[in-house]
Amino acid sequence: MNFLLHVPLDTSAEQLARLEALQVAFAGVCNGLAPTVQQTRVWNRVALHHLMYRTLRERFPDMGSQMVCNAIYSVSRTCRLVFQHPQSPFNLAKLGDKALPLLRFSDNCPVYFDRHTLSVKAGQLSMYTLDGRMRFALALKPADEANFKEKKLREIVLSRGINNVFGLSFLFSDEQDGDTPEPALPGNAEVPEYVMVEEA
Repeated sequence: MNFLLHVPLDTSAEQLARLEALQVAFAGVCNGLAPTVQQTRVWNRVALHHLMYRTLRERFPDMGSQMVCNAIYSVSRTCRLVFQHPQSPFNLAKLGDKALPLLRFSDNCPVYFDRHTLSVKAGQLSMYTLDGRMRFALALKPADEANFKEKKLREIVLSRGINNVFGLSFLFSDEQDGDTPEPALPGNAEVPEYVMVEEA
């Protein structure tokens, strides 16, 4: 069973600017990868990693190695939604032999983290940014703290909501093994709102 914990971040002006810069840079890496998906029809995470990791590291030297991996994950995850979700108008079954459209990630796209780039310990959150780690104090309920100790952490997502307020979403699972849950389209959306689809 999955459980989602959302934590708003109380940011200073400087922290807000750093998170915005990270979000823009992350989108840049995703957009650097998207044409490869369009040309090759490959969006499997492992296959994309082998295909493009070194190229992306060379092209985006300011982005940490693990964050490049997370950008590859983001593109793979988004492509599964756009090209495989039955509700998507760009589902492969509907596209047929047509060329894949090009995905363009907006500057406010979600940023994915993992245990190498974000950690929570003793009420303190430490996360990667382009210019070093950023730390926040987290006032978690005892039940929420227990989730970090007892459940499997599947995804960590940084997103920007209304009024430029950033928040982190932690997806936990009781399962100790298995794959990351299949992404779901929010509400009645046909494609994620942070992606523009340019048809070929």
